[in-house]
Amino acid sequence: MRKTWFGRMKQIAWGFIGCGEVTEKKSGPAFNLIQGSHIEAVMSRNADRARSYAERHGVKKWYTDPISLIEDPEVNAIYIATPPSSHATYAIMAMKAGKPVYVEKPLAASYEDCARINRVSKDTGVPCFVAYYRRYLPYFKKVKELLNEGAIGKVLNIQLRFSVPPRELDYNSSNLPWRLQPDIAGGGYFYDLAAHQLDLLQELFGVITRAHGYTTNRGGLYKTEDNISACFLFESGIAGSGSWCFVGHKSAKEDQIELIGEKGTLSFSVFTYDPIRLVTEEGVRSIRIANPPHVQMPLIKNVTEHLQGYGHCLCDSVSATPVNWAMDRILWKL
Repeated sequence: MRKTWFGRMKQIAWGFIGCGEVTEKKSGPAFNLIQGSHIEAVMSRNADRARSYAERHGVKKWYTDPISLIEDPEVNAIYIATPPSSHATYAIMAMKAGKPVYVEKPLAASYEDCARINRVSKDTGVPCFVAYYRRYLPYFKKVKELLNEGAIGKVLNIQLRFSVPPRELDYNSSNLPWRLQPDIAGGGYFYDLAAHQLDLLQELFGVITRAHGYTTNRGGLYKTEDNISACFLFESGIAGSGSWCFVGHKSAKEDQIELIGEKGTLSFSVFTYDPIRLVTEEGVRSIRIANPPHVQMPLIKNVTEHLQGYGHCLCDSVSATPVNWAMDRILWKL
């Protein structure tokens, strides 16, 4: 018999499907630090990993089977921290069991899978939230505040530039990381990293309604794309462009989004949290903003309050789906 989610839960007892690196500091500890929330159980197909995580973080139960975790009567909400290819399957299983979901980004490995998740969420009435936590961080809230204050006036153009050297694992062609396996990740490093960048831009300027890209493989270390150039148009009428290189020289390392306005420019990073740089006729202003130690905590707190019935979280699967649409268009998957 399917349980029904009624919209109010005093105590949120989370079950983790997946307990990899992201759950160690970015997200995991936050679930136990928020009032009315705790980790009830964790699951990994690797028994040693599940047992170790449970012991180190004081979680009383661990599983090696996702169905057993989802069906645990003491678990009433599910956190999915697995690679994207399994997000849709686990999210749909959880929602059909009447249990709200918080899923790592990107929402799924394709736009089509995102649409499946949204249909089930709508049919069951069970919410699905997505870990686009940068929307909630003080660093990016400051960027939004400066824009709302008119610090650079009307935004005219958006330019995104990202370049990193290959990682050590990228050279091991016989054992590539899952992020370089499109059947698991949905694409290469672009699908993993650009998701945060494009979500932030859509949070600031509205949904991307047109997108086009060119992809190449210049490094030859793996089969998936390692260089991407794209152009896109937001519903607000602003045009933007992006360039990603995942095999660049270390001297060319770059992580920057530049907003060009009628009164100046505003630049910020997405992953390195370099000082926000505001350039106007009044001069150059450098702004340092600190983020919390567990970067997903502000969003997880908002999700928890939503489930408890006294908050409202907008970072749901519907708002996350346009990111996959844009990425799939850029990679010619749509």
